[in-house]
Amino acid sequence: MKTKVISQEVINGIKNRQNKPLLTMASASAKLSKNEVKSFILYLAASSQNNFGINICPKASKGCTKACLFTAGRGKFSNVKTARIEKTDFMLSDPSKFYKKLAAEIMYHSTLAFDQKIAFRLNGTSDLNHYKQLKRYANLDINTLPNNVIFYEYTKNLNMAKSIKNQFSRVHITFSKSENNWDQCLEALEAGFNVAAVFNKLPTHYAGYPVINGDLSDERFDDPSNVIVGLKAKGDAKKDNSGFVINI
Repeated sequence: MKTKVISQEVINGIKNRQNKPLLTMASASAKLSKNEVKSFILYLAASSQNNFGINICPKASKGCTKACLFTAGRGKFSNVKTARIEKTDFMLSDPSKFYKKLAAEIMYHSTLAFDQKIAFRLNGTSDLNHYKQLKRYANLDINTLPNNVIFYEYTKNLNMAKSIKNQFSRVHITFSKSENNWDQCLEALEAGFNVAAVFNKLPTHYAGYPVINGDLSDERFDDPSNVIVGLKAKGDAKKDNSGFVINI
């Protein structure tokens, strides 16, 4: 197997990102800015949009990839895309250094919160088990953090969702619907996960389940159980014709 040659420009980008924060604060994220709880999010470059050709959203459907939030909000700007690619290249090239830095940022912000609630979403535009890697590379077991420190995620990987639930019970997980995984959505609902779905306009119910407005805030950890979390189409999703966006 041929070794992928990484250019000096990519190497410089990785070095550049090592000296900058990995986490984005809520005020710089359109979605998290609606949260009442102080929140931080990790934005990477979705799917295979990195210089190593590695897919960091392995369960993404064609519709999901095309409509990804990587193209919404600030994500449409070239400087933001570059920063996310650099962070992803950093993670893929040196996971030990990356996760030690991520762990340090989590601990820093958690300490500053004192006993106030603080939330972290580590998959803003990725779908990975960061908790396993934090424990592996940085010796950070998020189960040992104070109860005011909250973690939450969206995922299309049901096996990973179940694994995280079993090993890191502190993480609140919402399963995400695509155009071709409704059977897994039903399995996720049976397993106790809520399901997020993208609509052109929000209904009150879908497939017999109540639909709540997921755009009011990103605080999924406060959602009622056994519901569909309705999200309005954003970015390139507004032009979707794959079935990823549910037309009502």
